[in-house]
Amino acid sequence: MNETQKQELASLSLAGVAALLEKREVSSGEVTGLMLERIRESKNNAYICVNDGEDGGALKAAAEADSRRREGKSLGPLDGVPMALKDDFCIRGMKTTCASRTLENFIPPYTATVAEKLESAGAILLGKLNMDEFSAGNATDTSIFGATRNPRKPEHVAGGSSGGSAAAVAEDTAYFAIGTDAGGAVRQPAAFCGVVGMKPTYGRVSRYGFVHYASSFDQAGPLSKTVEDCALALSAIAGFDPRDACSLHDPVPDYHAGLRGAEEFKSFRIGIPKEYMGSQIRDDVRQNLTELAARLQDAGALVEECSLPNAKYASSAHYVISSAEFNSNMARYDGVKFGYRAKGYESYEDMLLRTRGEGFGDEVKRRILFGIYSLSGGRFNDYYLQAQKARTMIIEDYRQAFCRYDLLLTPAAPVTAWPLGTAFPDPAQAYMMDMCAVPANLAGIPAISVPWGADKAGLPMGVQVMAPALCDDLVLHAARGIEELREVRAHG
Repeated sequence: MNETQKQELASLSLAGVAALLEKREVSSGEVTGLMLERIRESKNNAYICVNDGEDGGALKAAAEADSRRREGKSLGPLDGVPMALKDDFCIRGMKTTCASRTLENFIPPYTATVAEKLESAGAILLGKLNMDEFSAGNATDTSIFGATRNPRKPEHVAGGSSGGSAAAVAEDTAYFAIGTDAGGAVRQPAAFCGVVGMKPTYGRVSRYGFVHYASSFDQAGPLSKTVEDCALALSAIAGFDPRDACSLHDPVPDYHAGLRGAEEFKSFRIGIPKEYMGSQIRDDVRQNLTELAARLQDAGALVEECSLPNAKYASSAHYVISSAEFNSNMARYDGVKFGYRAKGYESYEDMLLRTRGEGFGDEVKRRILFGIYSLSGGRFNDYYLQAQKARTMIIEDYRQAFCRYDLLLTPAAPVTAWPLGTAFPDPAQAYMMDMCAVPANLAGIPAISVPWGADKAGLPMGVQVMAPALCDDLVLHAARGIEELREVRAHG
């Protein structure tokens, strides 16, 4: 296989490589070997660890997939397809670091449900992907393993906290990846890297076995090259799990089999919240969405400006609640039973202070401290309780909006990827970079980022589609339609 053929094979979609595997025009061993070769050559720092251990790792699993296919026992469209997981998913016997010194040598004794489902579907795990430390960040630049570079523009960030997941798909070192999203951590890096990224309905995908950032927001979701690939991946990982108390019992449709496209727009009513088209959105990002809205109207959709009046509270409410939950989740890292433990301490209290002080990075500490502050004394009523009330108001805004509209459309992020090493003068400015994404987490609704346009520097832009809870299929239909409109625009 020459270099051109290798590049063509690597750049295929999940569906594309699955079709070749099904026809046995290529083997899983070949595509897995190619992915491992490309991972070794990559300079973007998307991977933390690679599944190429002495037991055969990914190549052994690929050989087993090829054997199943020869015997006519294929497990489905994902069988033999190489993919990767964000490094907050636990896999028995494989390091799970969360990109932190605290878990640098942690090897879990159990496997996350998402990983189990993918293994049952025959997907080949290539390795674990870089992320912001404990998901505290939005640029994948707080990792102890260094920042992930944006494959579209390597001098820029990949977004975060699932930046390694987005970068791996964008640089063609995985046919799809799974990240986690507590406040845009799948959708924002997807937008920055020019790939598709989806946050399903809260509870649609099991949270068991991945390391939580903020438990009432966290949701695993796929990153992929196309919406069709996203539907295939979501069909594999969705479903009820008795090990997750928030897992939904509702039946899971075959998202791929029911996928439709732009013809659906004739029946769609789409609202564009004016709160996400104001001065906080960069001009070219706003114009990009306006251009898409015109094309949606041409395709037959009803597109109108609408309002989410409590959107102004979304970022603040999310930060207060998520920091409180993050502080609670971080309390287990005390150096007693597992994880990093400082040396040379004189007492339990000294050990605890040293362990957490040395084990956590600055951004993790900042969010823990704010979480403690917002829950302490009278501030519980002033901050945390008020944030929860704002969350309820935001949920009601969405409920009312979806009485009138099938879908809501916004930019996926207010800007495009910023240069590596950018220091925001005020941390609040950095948190506002997630302003378009956090409302969907507050409301627990499905949302997807689809590539649409680029800025003058060639950096990708993404648009976000949201729908009512459990309407994940509707989000995918709309996203596929936008993808088709993008293809028409590219050729027209």
